[in-house]
Parts: sequence; structure tokens; C-alpha cells
Amino acid sequence: MGVIDTSLERVYMRLTEGNAGLAIAELETYLAAWPNQQSHDKLETLKSEYGLMADYWIKGVEDPERDAQYQRLLQRCYVLMGNIAIYRHLSTTSFLQQLHRSARQSGRPVSLEAVRREMEGFVSDVAMLELEPEHVRKDKSEALYKAHQQQTKQLFNFLMTSNIWTDNTGLQMEQLLTSPTVDSNDQQLLVSAVTLSLMNRFDIVKFRTLTAVYRRSADEQVRQRALIGWVLAIDDDMQNIYPEQRTLVEELLKSKRTCAELTELAIQMIYSLDAEKDTDTLNHEIVPDIMKNQNFRVTRNGIEEVDDDPLEDVLNPEASEQRMERLERSFKRMFDMQRRGADIFYGGFSQTKRFPFFYDVSNWFVPFYPQHPDIARFADSMAGNKFLESMLAKGPFCNSDKYSLLIAFQQVMRQLPETMLQAMKRGEAVMGYAEPDENQQTPAYIRRNYLMDMYRFFRLFPNRKALVSPFEGGHGQLAPCFFFCSGVMAGTPIDQHKPEVVRVLMKHQHGDVAERLLDTFPESMRDAQYYLWTGNYDAALRLEPDNERALLGKARRLFADSQYDEAYDIYDRLTLMHPDRVNYQLNKAVCQVNQEEYDEALKLLYQLNYEHEEDVNIRRVLAWTLTCDGKLEQADRLYSQLTADEGASSEDYLNKGYCKWLMGHISEAEACFDRYFTLGGDYNEITNNAAWLNRRGITPTDIRMMMALMAGHDSFHKAEQRAQS
Repeated sequence: MGVIDTSLERVYMRLTEGNAGLAIAELETYLAAWPNQQSHDKLETLKSEYGLMADYWIKGVEDPERDAQYQRLLQRCYVLMGNIAIYRHLSTTSFLQQLHRSARQSGRPVSLEAVRREMEGFVSDVAMLELEPEHVRKDKSEALYKAHQQQTKQLFNFLMTSNIWTDNTGLQMEQLLTSPTVDSNDQQLLVSAVTLSLMNRFDIVKFRTLTAVYRRSADEQVRQRALIGWVLAIDDDMQNIYPEQRTLVEELLKSKRTCAELTELAIQMIYSLDAEKDTDTLNHEIVPDIMKNQNFRVTRNGIEEVDDDPLEDVLNPEASEQRMERLERSFKRMFDMQRRGADIFYGGFSQTKRFPFFYDVSNWFVPFYPQHPDIARFADSMAGNKFLESMLAKGPFCNSDKYSLLIAFQQVMRQLPETMLQAMKRGEAVMGYAEPDENQQTPAYIRRNYLMDMYRFFRLFPNRKALVSPFEGGHGQLAPCFFFCSGVMAGTPIDQHKPEVVRVLMKHQHGDVAERLLDTFPESMRDAQYYLWTGNYDAALRLEPDNERALLGKARRLFADSQYDEAYDIYDRLTLMHPDRVNYQLNKAVCQVNQEEYDEALKLLYQLNYEHEEDVNIRRVLAWTLTCDGKLEQADRLYSQLTADEGASSEDYLNKGYCKWLMGHISEAEACFDRYFTLGGDYNEITNNAAWLNRRGITPTDIRMMMALMAGHDSFHKAEQRAQS
């Protein structure tokens, strides 16, 4: 939907319904409240044309062009509404208003033809610098890059705050963004500006331009940015207004390569949403382990080397080697996360986004180049540092983080030990992980790094709320791969790739998104796996009667619904199918216990306990069955074993407390319940089991007195507070 003023919502609603007449009426009402002469004049033209069309229709005049004329009129209404919405958003958002004004200070209209000539001239001028003497080249280079950066920054701001484009503007931008004589960095930056504008307000011309750039560009960096741009701008609300959106997408999805790239993109966006969670894992698990096992310590005066303890070599000669192994394991775990798609650098670089460099919105999206006027002085001061050069060239960092790294390195260098500084300058310091050159050129790598740039911008840029974020907002938690759920893509070859995305969503515990995506599966794809994902086990079993996962899912559901006899039958069948699965036999016994068939359950449990004496879960079920059957002495001995183990669960103490209570050992039962609550047990558990206790001679009065007795413990009150919250 993009950003829409509440006063324009009724206009927008009529447009998305495809009703031009009602949209014109709503626009008239809007302009009566918010008058604007230019918009009013355009509306009067639309109203007159619609009135003429309606008159011919009422008179029964046949017009073979009526549908096409109506559609064009509807689209012109949208353009009018869209430009009003853009104006209102700019005028009420100081950040965007400032960008809009600064990009138009000259008052002259921007000539894209002139822009293209300037950009082509820049490429030529850079090439000519090589012919200049060395003492002249540096000054000329600085002046050239500074002037060009100012121009591209202005153009970025202009495009980002632009109105809905005309077809001619779209064609000119397409030529500019696909020209082999324009610098790739400039093209990438401008694609990002168009993307931001398009996500804020849908524009079919901008959308068409990005799809054309994706299809035609020979530059993979530009092409992947264009892909992400048009994908994140897909808008189901536009289907009645611009059927062309669907046509453009359908044409692109005829390509197997495009379908594969979209699938990868959806999965990469799912990983990007986990950046904060991955940062927590790094900060609380991996980094502390790395710091504990390295040979430096951080002090207020910088980083100092730590000498090995000579006494440790005598008392524990293997300690150094063990420490190195732990350090290597921690690094391996971190880089394994990175290879799987995790954004392991987000947390580390978050604070560096406060550098003045990132005050400028375009700098979040500009590809890294050391001649950038805002960081050139840092690059010059670090020239010759082979470690930093390797980090910037080979490190798996997005463009935004490379700028952060270069700026932050100035501060870090002043705090490093001299030995480390010299090692870095010589290139002897180990970076830890480097991407081979060929990997950095793959579409997946390019796309992932650009997503990292976007994620940082929409999470950390101070004025990010002025823009529509693809990572949050209108679609809620569906944002990461909402385009896969889009009606624009329904019924296209992308359907065949949806199961792959569902698997990743399930793995990352985005069940709500997976459920929405499953709803879009066509009937022809609703196989047994589909019904397993949706939890329709009966449907899965109709297709595959012996499907183990479907049988197990149905058995668990029956058990949860207290249909123990039917659950038993399924577990019995699973046991016959897989005699080696102890859990199936154990679940059979649990079903029998819940049906109070204790003798049969005990026969099976005694056998399982004999055959698998180390299995603590079998002992747990056996102890509970003995408790239920009144064989309290035997149960008590088993609970003593269970609670003597360090891995004893809170339920072990709860059930032991029931056993002690039934034996008449009130104080011991109270101690067990206290331990249960200390371990996070449920305050309501004892009262919830009142019926079971009543059947075994524990009266309601006994239960009340036990609860009162427990009230003297802090653990009891904490459990009560947890239950209330």
C-alpha cells in the first residue's frame, strides 16, 4: 500500500476496487476539504472525460474502446491521487521535505539526458587521470570525485522524493541504468533511490523500469539491486489498476533463473530477519568464549598482550593446546553461521552507524569505493596496511560495513600493541575468514550483501520511520517473504518453489508466515507433505496410509484430546512398523496408564526398563505408573534415583511429591513441591490434579492445607506471581 494519508484512504479504496467513477467522487470530496488549484484542474478534466464516457454508455452507444479508455482513466486517477499522497507525505515529514528541497534548489527541471552525459563524462575523466603526472593526479582526482559525489547525491535525493513518472522518464532512466558507458556504482546507487521511492508509493513506470533493468543489465551488481527493488515493491492492491504489473511478473517468471533467484531471495530475507537473534547468540555465547581463550586483554589504555603462564605449562601442559582448540571451535561456529546465511556482523557494526558519514541517506546505499570524498582521508592514512586492504577486499562485509570498518579502524589502530600493528601492516595478521574472489561475484553473494545494507538502513537510520520498510510494517511478520504469498505471483512457475521456502520458514519458527504461504498452494501441489505442514493428518494418510509422520502427528493430537484408546492403536501400529523405536512403545504404555490399564502398562514398562536400563524417560514413566497403581514403595525408590541425578526435571520433584504425599510423608512431599516451584513449576499444577488426588484418598481439605503449608516458601509465591502474569 505504501504511505497513504488517512484523508486519502477512501480515494485509495475506490481505486483499488477498480471504480473510476467513485474514485473521482471521493477525490472531489477530498479537494473540497484540501483545495489545490492544480489538482482541481486535473480532476475537472478527468471528471469531464468520465462524464462523456458515461453519457455514451447510458445512451447505449457501442464503443469497442470503452474498456481501454476506462482503464486509462482509472490509472490517471491513481496518478493524481498518488502525487497528492506523495506531496502530503513530503510536507508532513521534515526529513523528506529537506531532501526534496535540497535536490531542487536550482529551480530548474532535472534533465536526465544531461545527467547521463555528466555520468558518461565522469567515467571518461577518471580514465584520463591515468595520463596525468602523479603530483597532479591526486588533486584532480579529489576534485573530480567530490564534484561527482555531490551530483549523484543530489540525483539520489531527487529520485527518492520524485512524483509518479511519465513513460518518457521511465525510458530515459532505463537507458541510463543499463548503459555500459555509465559507472556501475552510479547505477547501483540510483537503483536504490528508485526502490525507496517505489516502496513508498507504487508507480507502474518505476516498477517497469526496474524489471527492465533486471532483465537487460549486463552488470550483476546493478541487476541484483533491480531484482530486490521490483520484488519488494509488488503490490496486490494494484491488480485492478495496473494489470500490467502481473503481466511483467509473469513474463519474468518464465525464466528458471529468475524463479531460482526469487527463491534464494525469500530465504535470504528470512535469515535477515534473524539478525538480532543471531547477534544475541554471538554476544552471549560465541564472543565471550573467544575472548576467554585469546592472548590479549582489553584495558582502558588499549589492547595488551597476555604472556603465557609458565606454571601452567608445568601443571597442565595441554592447557594451551586445549585453549586454542576451543578458540578454533568458536570461530568455526561463527563462520558456519555466516556461511548458512546469518548476518553475523550486524551487532558488531551497529554502533558504527553513528559516524557522521551515515547522516547522509545516500551513503547507506553507495557501493564501497575508497575515493569517496567523505572517507578518502581515512583511506589515504591506511594506505599500505595489508591487513585492512585484505579485510576490505576479501572480507564478507556489505558496503555499509566496509565504510564503517575503514572509519572505525582509525580509532582502533591507536589502541593496538605495536607488535600487532606491525603484523597488520605486513599482512601477517590472520583475518579469520575471507571470501574467494569468485564467490563475491555470484548473484547470491551480491544479493545477500545488498540485503544487509538495506537491513542496517531500515533498522538504524534515525529517519527510517519516514519510509516504508520491507522488514516490518504493513504486512507484519509476513514482510520477509510476502512477495511469495502475493496474488501477483499466484499460478506462475514460482508455485513450484514454495515448498522450499516453507521448509526454511518452519525451521526458523515463522509458522504464521508459513501458514499464509501454504494457503497459496494450488490444489495440484497439495500432497501428503502439504497436509503434514497444515496439520491435516487424516488428509495426508488418505494419500499415504503408512506415512510415519502423519501417523505420529495424529496419535499426538488424539492423545492431547484424551482419546487414549485411538492413540494407543496408532502407537501400536507404529511399533509394528518400527520395532526399534523405543519412544513408540513408551507412548503405548503412557496411553495405557491414562486409561488406568496399569497391569498391561507395567508389563511393557518392566520389559523396556530391563532392555534399556540407561533410559531415564522409561524410568520416569515406570515410576509414575507405579504411583498411579498404588505401588508407592517401588515408585519412591525410582524417584530417589531420578532426583539424585543432576539432570532431574521439575516434574520429577512434582511426581515424587505426589508419591510422598500418598505415602503420608507430608513434610517430604512439601520439600519436593518446594523444589518443583523453585525450578519454575506451575502454581496451579497441584489444584489441577485435584480429581486424581481425590480418587487416591487426598481430600479437598488436604489439598487446601498443603497449599497453605507451601505458602511459607518464596518459591511458592514466585510461582503464583508467574501464574498471575
